[in-house]
Amino acid sequence: MINIISTVTDGLGSITLDRPEALNALSPEMIEGLTEVLEKWRSDPSVDAVAIRGSNKKGPFGAFCAGGDIRFFHRASCAGDTALDDFFTAEYRLNHIICTYPKPYIAFMDGIVMGGGMGLSQGASLRIVTERTKMAMPETNIGLFPDVGAGIFLSRCPGASGEYLALTGQLLIGGDALAVGLADHIANSEDLDDHWRCLADPALGDIPQRLEYLQKQLTKRATITEPVWLQQPIDAVFALDSVTDITDRLAEMGAGWPAETLEILRQRSPLMLHVTLEQIRRGRHMNLEDDLRMERDLVQHCFYTRHLARSGISSETVEGIRALAIDKDHSPTWNPPTIAQVTPQMVAPFFNSPWSPAEHPLADLRA
Repeated sequence: MINIISTVTDGLGSITLDRPEALNALSPEMIEGLTEVLEKWRSDPSVDAVAIRGSNKKGPFGAFCAGGDIRFFHRASCAGDTALDDFFTAEYRLNHIICTYPKPYIAFMDGIVMGGGMGLSQGASLRIVTERTKMAMPETNIGLFPDVGAGIFLSRCPGASGEYLALTGQLLIGGDALAVGLADHIANSEDLDDHWRCLADPALGDIPQRLEYLQKQLTKRATITEPVWLQQPIDAVFALDSVTDITDRLAEMGAGWPAETLEILRQRSPLMLHVTLEQIRRGRHMNLEDDLRMERDLVQHCFYTRHLARSGISSETVEGIRALAIDKDHSPTWNPPTIAQVTPQMVAPFFNSPWSPAEHPLADLRA
């Protein structure tokens, strides 16, 4: 089952993610289906714009996408199934299609928007959240790193907030996403159906006129205030050179936000905290294509960590998924167990590509 619904009405190509029992987590079939639809619509003269939304068990909206199907990741990795490799190559290709799409692409990010859901939305020309939006890149909690182009969209957040979001997995609720540049407008969830319908309403004119009408409706929302967590000294801490420097500074700062943040970091994969910080710092100076190639290298090393003689069930990522989603004991055995025990020699090989430039699975990506 593909679990996506696509239709074309009066110039609008509409996509609804329809796997509500899994919070629309992306399966290989969904990645394939989305790619096929978007590639078809790219040159279809009857499609002038694309809009995407999620669904919950009661109908459209309510949930966008909780990310990739991590149960599939666990199952495929433990079995040595190369479908896992194909998944990430196809997903990152889809992310590239969205970010470089030649027609307006509007993402209605209502409800859960995490991981792969960010990959479906951050490249949109118009990103809409609601008061129900719960957005995050929490991958370090499962021994992974923020992927799907996060090296681009998190590194472009103001100051060091991208590093903070990448390392901690901080949850952004509603208008928080606007404050860090990860959304363009906030809408009332009760108005979403009207906003969605206006994009396919020929009575409002052509697609550019409908988009102009939608944006005018959205700007009527009240100004969003800065979230409390963003008022903390994030730049003074998360712009430091290393994860060790960051945690040492937090320890020096004492109770309150510093202590709470330090405790969060100590629960994450120490190895992947170091990898993630390097990823965000490198991504800040990359274009989209090189970033996606870097992330494809990184994810390969996450599941096949040959320089540490770990793969499959012994990998950091499979252990993290086991603890969160399989056994649900929330007690991963990280290796190394502490931030201080991670060495540069453990981190650097993650950034060495397993492929030559010509053989890279994303070698053909172009701006």
